[in-house]
Amino acid sequence: MKNNTQIQTKLQELLSHDYESEIVEFKEAKNQYDFDKLGKYFSALCNEANLKNQSSAWLVFGVKDKDKSIVGSQFRNSPADLHSLKAEIANHTTGRITFIEIYDVSTPHGRVILFEIPAAPKGFPIAWKGHYYGRDGEEINALNTEEYERIREQATTEDWSAVLVEEAGLEDLSPEAILKARASYKTKNPHLAEQIAEWDDMTFLNKAKVCIKGQITRTAILLLGKSESEHFINPATSKITWILKDRDNLEKDYAHFTCPLLLSTEGVYQKIRNLKYRYITDGTLFPEEVDQYDPYIIREALNNCIAHQDYTIGGKIIVVENEDGRLTFSNAGKFIPKSVEEVVVADAPEFRYRNKFLTEAMVNLNMIDTIGSGIKKMYLIQRRKFFPLPDYELVNDKVNVTITGKVMDINYARKLATVPDLSLEDIMALDKVSKNKSLKDEEIKRLKAKKLIEGRKPNFHISLNLAKATGEKGDYIKQRGIDDEYCQKIILDYIRKFGEGKKSDFEDILLAKLPDVLDEQQKYNKIKNNLQSLRKQGLIYPEGKNWKMSKT
Repeated sequence: MKNNTQIQTKLQELLSHDYESEIVEFKEAKNQYDFDKLGKYFSALCNEANLKNQSSAWLVFGVKDKDKSIVGSQFRNSPADLHSLKAEIANHTTGRITFIEIYDVSTPHGRVILFEIPAAPKGFPIAWKGHYYGRDGEEINALNTEEYERIREQATTEDWSAVLVEEAGLEDLSPEAILKARASYKTKNPHLAEQIAEWDDMTFLNKAKVCIKGQITRTAILLLGKSESEHFINPATSKITWILKDRDNLEKDYAHFTCPLLLSTEGVYQKIRNLKYRYITDGTLFPEEVDQYDPYIIREALNNCIAHQDYTIGGKIIVVENEDGRLTFSNAGKFIPKSVEEVVVADAPEFRYRNKFLTEAMVNLNMIDTIGSGIKKMYLIQRRKFFPLPDYELVNDKVNVTITGKVMDINYARKLATVPDLSLEDIMALDKVSKNKSLKDEEIKRLKAKKLIEGRKPNFHISLNLAKATGEKGDYIKQRGIDDEYCQKIILDYIRKFGEGKKSDFEDILLAKLPDVLDEQQKYNKIKNNLQSLRKQGLIYPEGKNWKMSKT
């Protein structure tokens, strides 16, 4: 914080500039100033200070922007009211970042207010109410894509999770979490049990690669920090939210967890109501009893969220439990590998990681499996239980994975594991078919070559051969529906019997018979196309809204 002499000097320095720059803004604000506009300037000046490699930017009230003359401002005359702006701004910015300081300065020409605004941290563009702002000269605009990426790329040049937190010490870590970490490290390295017992805490943390040369890292704060230590990683957050929703998708309960995440993951796990699920498998009269959600899958999915979260864009990890038997894990950040399928098929470590230091520490503390194999194991567990495979959704800088904890009656994947010569890659593609998801060209080519699917892009269904093998013959007929020849026969039979028929009459008869892979509009289009086909063949003709048999 600057003293009175320093701030007076700073004011004169700012006034001496011939023009406003991207990191200095003058406003008259004689009485009031729009709060939302103030927030937009805060975001813009934060981001521009970062891009100009400056430690801070300035917003000045009580000064004309054209000639830099002081006109005085009555904006928030009360000191308490003025300084409450810090919290008010923080409530709407990325990571609750706010003013470095607000200075109330008296001059011979009137009152001037100087807002010292911090530069956006490296890798962290700062948003106001979810939108990022920047400046082109004196104009405030949305932060352009090039500038946004330039700030974001600052984080890729260094491992965010390995950065030292110089002001933090061992006293900022949870003793309970360190004890748990020791036990987990011993489980991972039983041959070191005697040595581990002799290490002091910092020696252990260095050996486990949670700290670096006796200094606390962001990884140490995330995994082992006391709850009140979260501020050390601001504007990033260390939060997990669990939400329980009923069958109507309405929220019934929730809980928030923060660091130390090594312990918080157990708290989240205890919240999840992992009920027993019973079902009868083929070839036996005895029911199979399994957990709805395999404990390994819960821990792997949750810890993957922690390991791969993009902490540079804020946000928190969210776990949504639905009473209809679904569990969804969400974390911020793009999925770095090209695809989930590539990870499962390769079954090998990814060549780069967003948080390499954090990921390695979590492996050392037995929180996640050997790097690269955890996701494939999740797929294999679901396959063995005849449950749908994990469902990944990669959209809007977010990764969502949904685990289904029951057998789906209309899901072909429940018996696919019993079909010989089916690879996990094939089962993943067929699982997409069962969920009416689009297939990649190479998947279509492979499944058609093996005669596992029928239909035309994008409407595929399982083949007759596969339906026979899995006992899904009923579903096959339901998915395949009736062909065009049979559809046209029904139309012709109707017109012969009743003399004429409206399009709505044919829809009443045919809609229920058309395949389930078609959506409602596609079914209507199919009926329309068959009517036109019969017209082109010269078999029927339209008369008003009715269709009649041709006389030839």
